[in-house]
Amino acid sequence: MSGAGGSPATVTAAAMLLAGGSAYALLSGADFGGGIWDLLAGRGERGARLRELIDTSMTPVWEANHVWLVYLLVILWTAFPPAFSAIMTALFVPLSASALGIVLRGIGFAFRHEVRRFRSRQLAGALFAGASLATPFFLGTVVGAIVSGRVPARPRDDLVGAWVNPTSMLTGSLFVLACAYVSAVYLVGDAARRGEAGLVRAFERRAAVAAVATGGLAAATLAWLSRSAPRVFANLTGRALPLVALSVAAGLAVLVAIWRHRYRGVRALAGLAVAAVLWGWGLAQYPELVPGAYTLRAASAPNASLLAVLAILGIAAVTVGPAFAVLYRLQQRDALAAHASAPGNPGGRGDPGGRGRGRAAGGGGAGP
Repeated sequence: MSGAGGSPATVTAAAMLLAGGSAYALLSGADFGGGIWDLLAGRGERGARLRELIDTSMTPVWEANHVWLVYLLVILWTAFPPAFSAIMTALFVPLSASALGIVLRGIGFAFRHEVRRFRSRQLAGALFAGASLATPFFLGTVVGAIVSGRVPARPRDDLVGAWVNPTSMLTGSLFVLACAYVSAVYLVGDAARRGEAGLVRAFERRAAVAAVATGGLAAATLAWLSRSAPRVFANLTGRALPLVALSVAAGLAVLVAIWRHRYRGVRALAGLAVAAVLWGWGLAQYPELVPGAYTLRAASAPNASLLAVLAILGIAAVTVGPAFAVLYRLQQRDALAAHASAPGNPGGRGDPGGRGRGRAAGGGGAGP
């Protein structure tokens, strides 16, 4: 393949970026969504039960899921260095805010299970939930700025204009809703597997509301793109339309499955709905990596460097991939929950102090 798209190695590296983005959205995104539902869980015993399910569904993979963000940064840096420089410079503020959110979210999630004082637990919980809401929003503003062509090839002094605009705000909000949607669907399956009928109904309602809200905001964002990014809009309604239609169909299938209380395969359908949108965006933007600044060919590293990056990714897939597969498989089978619940296991449900209840249990809130 030649032209603005570059060599086959260039296109393959770009596809690896989309694959990593999909993994981060479906795995870490579900974790962010869990934090959002934690924020909205309410008070009292009911809220405590919702939060316990969220906790047991997020661990022990929530830390491992950050590997996908590192993966994305490494590929962008090594395979497309000019684009990396332009994005990191123009969007320094929202990227820094999202990085801070990731750190604060981890601190809040870890410490709220360790502190003894009630107010300290409340503060740690608020930190976890608030950062879970802010982080996907700021990451979404970054994507909105890129899609609308607000990232210049040459640095400018303006650190606000690139991401404080309607397209970025809409995309940031869409990221938040998408995370909440994926997480709610995952949590429905987790609650059903544990036989928690009340929690199943609670997250069924949340999943349905999040699905409708996400679909509505996605339609509004698409309509706005006709003004802010007409080329991307034309391609989304043109060559990428089959992927957009696939996303809509998968989202509707999730709603039907939840309405019929059929949970087999619903997790995969929710993931397909989100991944189809991401790949549709990539196809609509092709061959531009940063619209208005760099095409794939102009931004790519030398072919020898690209081949080295792809070779390293292949080695990582063979060596690290199976370990992740086993981790997620054990999580889905609740094998890790059983280990964490063993008497005397620190942090498990057998913890005499009860302070680690649920924090080392397996589940699926962040699982595939």
